[in-house]
Formats: sequence, structure tokens, C-alpha cells
Amino acid sequence: GPSHGVFLHNTNFIEVLLQPTPAATFRALGGILDLFVFVGPSPAQVVQQYQRVVGFPAMPPYWSLGFHLCRYGYGSLNNTREVMENNIRAGIPFDAQWNDIDSMERNNGFTYDKDTFAGLPEFVSEIHAGGRRYMLIFDPAVSGSEEPGTSPPYEDGIEIDIFVKNASGGVKQGKVWNDNSSVFPDFSHPAAGDYWTKQFRRFHEVIQFDGAWIDMNEPANFANFRANGSEGCPEEEEAHPPPYVPGDEELSSKTLCMSDRPHLSSHYDVHNIYAHLEAILTYRALVDVRGKRPFIISRSTSPGQGAWSGHWSGDTDSSWEHLRFSVPSMLSFSLLGIPLTGTDVCGFFQNTTEELCARWFELGAFYPFSRSHNMMGSVDQDPYSMGPAVVAVAKNALGARYPLLPYLYTLFYRSHVYGETVARPLFMEFPDDPNTYDIDQQFLWGSGLLFNPVLYENQTSVRAYIPRGVWYDMNADGSVYREPKGSYGLLAAPQLDIRVLVRGGSIIPCQVPGQTTEISRRNPLLLVVAPDEKGTARGELFWDDGDSIDSVQRGQYNTYTFMLIDNNQLVVSATHRGFSDDLRLDSVAVFGMRRKPSGVSLKGRSVEFRHNNATQVLTIFGIWEPLADPFVISWAP
Repeated sequence: GPSHGVFLHNTNFIEVLLQPTPAATFRALGGILDLFVFVGPSPAQVVQQYQRVVGFPAMPPYWSLGFHLCRYGYGSLNNTREVMENNIRAGIPFDAQWNDIDSMERNNGFTYDKDTFAGLPEFVSEIHAGGRRYMLIFDPAVSGSEEPGTSPPYEDGIEIDIFVKNASGGVKQGKVWNDNSSVFPDFSHPAAGDYWTKQFRRFHEVIQFDGAWIDMNEPANFANFRANGSEGCPEEEEAHPPPYVPGDEELSSKTLCMSDRPHLSSHYDVHNIYAHLEAILTYRALVDVRGKRPFIISRSTSPGQGAWSGHWSGDTDSSWEHLRFSVPSMLSFSLLGIPLTGTDVCGFFQNTTEELCARWFELGAFYPFSRSHNMMGSVDQDPYSMGPAVVAVAKNALGARYPLLPYLYTLFYRSHVYGETVARPLFMEFPDDPNTYDIDQQFLWGSGLLFNPVLYENQTSVRAYIPRGVWYDMNADGSVYREPKGSYGLLAAPQLDIRVLVRGGSIIPCQVPGQTTEISRRNPLLLVVAPDEKGTARGELFWDDGDSIDSVQRGQYNTYTFMLIDNNQLVVSATHRGFSDDLRLDSVAVFGMRRKPSGVSLKGRSVEFRHNNATQVLTIFGIWEPLADPFVISWAP
């Protein structure tokens, strides 16, 4: 039904009390009371109106939508290489290899360990030669106890007085992963941008990394974790309201003291935007250093940060409960304007199991940001290491993701330009159906694809809500669901059978997959056509070079529309041409075709086709028509 939104734009400590009246009470203990009311009236319009205030999401590079391999605890370059090569040989599609802090020299940022990771620069060149990318982690904390002349990030910062101060005016000394002490860049400082870019440029000359994973940026600080018996904060800070986090400890626990002094204000006032400011400067640094579209994943976020970075949900457990939690987490961040989001596939803490990891791949393959990552000391959980059963599931799940990347990329374009959601809860599309309001174990990509993952142990079926309309099983097994109102149904879901439904009225642009997006992008397109009750459907494709900065703003892209008319004509046309591509349409699959047509034609010539009477799918192939010029494919009864 009619929807509205309320946004209190405030960077300070806030309590929100939800009451059954219904009512919400906001308690902001500092800062500016900047209150926005969004009148909708649809949920989608509320989200768009919110993003007009905080900023529309950034356009990600195409390669970032592929699968990513990572773990904390590879321990060496040899092991990193072995894991990567094993998964390549196993046929796992993936686009980026990552390393965590164990690749650093004594956990110091902007370094690499020249013993255990000797040859890393050359390894990164090999990764690039194979059409993949390389990602590194960048924590904000800088070691404050290195030998003079050995730590440029520290010495550069001291020279321009860039680090956060304590209440007494000295440089704040904390402790993160560094051996003895850590200091913290003040991203609100006027010189912070030049400082941060300088560190990235210097290190990029050594390691040709392709993006930035910014972690520990709440900012984390172990020295104020009082349960460790560490130094804590000044006693007078106890009078700084409020001296607690609801249900936990003091506000300064595990972070900087609220009395610490960045340039802009006290840390109490700017704690909640520390990561946001870091993301902005990291984005600008990557633009300056690489000259390509930035890819940034951040742990900490605040409203509007989607314009600069994506997000992963942090250190989850390898548990069925956290597998389930990952769905509402993804949907929440999508509603908040941070659509490039996901959870560590198979979980982070503790050892995963074969069944849990397999089911997590069947879900995680469809997070907007899809990456496997886990904790040092836990079992290796990349697909190859988990064994043949998980390899088979991962290849099947990622083999379903990669063909859909043109559709996913188009959704990110619409998010970037119009503020639409990418992954979305069902109520966004069906706001008049109360049954959809509390569904948090299913989700949509855009308006056209409905995902129904297995989220419980020993489960071989899914109780799924199928909203009103016509829905077709993407497995093309002939299952068609015609729902006048919407109802629950039981979908069989053995492993290797991912239950994805395509909505009637949708045309999904797909691409013949390769093991990397670089290969996939050279392959022809195919269209999945799902007619609605009236025999019509519509789809769109956005296409550019996938990596240039501001290609949308400069008009250097193409958009194509696909329209099904009267269930017998498919019209393909370009609606914007600003980029030279060689995209060709090779095949079309039309669902719900009960009868075999007598023929299919394109530009006066006959086109090959086949009709499966059991599945009611018409497949038209051998089209090989460039999308640059409009054309119509017709079939006769």
C-alpha cells in the first residue's frame, strides 16, 4: 500500500525506539537535526527519494560482478597461487584473487612480505595476463612504532600533521594489527586527500592492485577494548554522554576515544562517518592512480556511502543461522542505497561443512557482490578445497550467475542513474500484497528474477511465496506458475537445482558464459523471453566498456530495448548509441509456447528453431544479428 520514509541525517550517537502504535522515536545526542520525510507513495519511490538526498550509488566495473576468491590465512604466495590455479583447473568461474593482511610485512599497510610473498608483483602480472584482477586490503591504521626512515605512511603523516589527536593534543596512539602501536589518519583533514592518494600511488607502482578492500574502518582500535585491560580513555570521558552503547559497553570500546580530536570536530561527532570519508578519499585516489572505474568494498558504512563503495557484511559465522541472516542484510543495504553488497560465501568464523558450503554457494552466487572468504585457522573453503561435491555445486551456481551478468549490470546502471534497487525484497514489487511484507528468505533481482534459496540443513525443498502473475522456472523444465493473487508453494530443491523463477512480462538479456567476465564479454547474447498473460514482455540492456570512469555521464554507452508483441514478434532496437561494440544476438528462448510455430523469420530469411513440447520452450538459434541496427524476429502460428 501507500508508503513513506523518515530519515534523520545525523552523524552522532542515535537511539531509535520502535513502538507498536506504530511509532518511531529518534534520540540524537548531538549534531544537527536534519530530518527528511519521503512521501512515496510506493516503496520504490521512497528509496529513490532517499537517494536523491544522500546520493545515487556508484557504477561498479563489470569485472567486479564476477566471483572473487579470498581468505585470511593463505600465509604465502605459493599457497595463494596453488589455490587460484586449483580452482582454475576445476573450472570455477571467477574474476579476482584477493589477499588479506597476512600478505603484509608485519601487518603494516602499503607493504608486502618479501619473504613469504616474494614475487608478488610478478604474480599480479600473471593474474592480469589471465584476464583476472587482484585485490588487496587497506586498513586505515598506520604503524606508529617503525624505525625512522622505514615507514613512509607514518613519516608522511607526521610531516603534514595528518593523524587524529588525543584530548591532550598529541597524536592518538592506539593498537590494531601493527606490532606495537597504531596511529589513525584523519580523513576530515584538508590535506588527507593528497596524503591518501600519495600512499596509494607509491604502493601501486610496486603492486598493480585493481581495487581497495577497506576494513577495520569504524575505526577499530584494540587499545580501547577495556575488557583487555588496555589503556582505555581519559576518566573525564565518563561524563561525555552517553557513557554506553545500548546492551554493550562504552562508546569508546574497540574504537577511538570519544574525546579524541580529528580536524573536523570531536570523534564523538564524526565517528559514524569515519569510513565514509575514507571511502570518498579512496575512490578519488583510485581514480587518480589507476585512471579506471574504482572498485571499493568497505566494512563500515553510513548513509550515502554507496556513491563511493560497496559493502560486505563483516565477519559472520559459518552457520545456517548466518546463512539465513545474509538475505535480509543484503536487502537492507540495497534499500539504503548500497546495492553492491554480500556476505562471505560459506561463512568466516569456524569451519564450514560440505552441505552448508554447497547451499551457501547456491545463495551467494546471487549476492550482488559474491566472494568466498574465511578466517585464519579455519579449513580452506574455496570450492576446490571443499571437494568434488562443492566444486559441482559452485560450477553450477556460478555457471548460472555469469550468463545473467548483462542483466545484473543493467540493474546497476538503473541504480546509478535512477536510484532503483538491484536486489530487492518482494514488497518493493508487490506493495499491495501484505503477504510479501515480512518475506526475508526470498529476493528479487530487479523486477524479473525471483530467487528461492535453501537456507536450512537437510532441506530438499523450499516453501516459497509466488506473487501474482505468471512465473516460469528458469531451469526450463516446463514449470509455469499462474497466480491470480499469489500463494505459497513447495518447490523441489535438491543440490544442483537452483530455484530461480522469471517473471512473466520480462526479457532477461544473458550472455554465453566464460570462466572470466573478460571472456564472457566477447561472447554473443541470448535472450530469455517470459510472456505475461497478454503475450507481451519487455527488457533492457546497458553496455559500455565496463571499466571507464564516468562513461554514463559522458554518454559513452549503449542501451538496447527488447519488446515481445502479441507473443509472435520480438523487436530489438538501440535507444542510445555512444559506444562502439560488436554485440550480436545469437539465440532466443521463449517460455510458455504451447504450440510449435510453423516458421521463424528475420529480415525476410528463415531462422532455425526448435520447440520442446514438454517444456513449452521455443528456442530460436543461429540469429547472429548485430544489435547496432534494429530488427524484428517473427514467428507464425
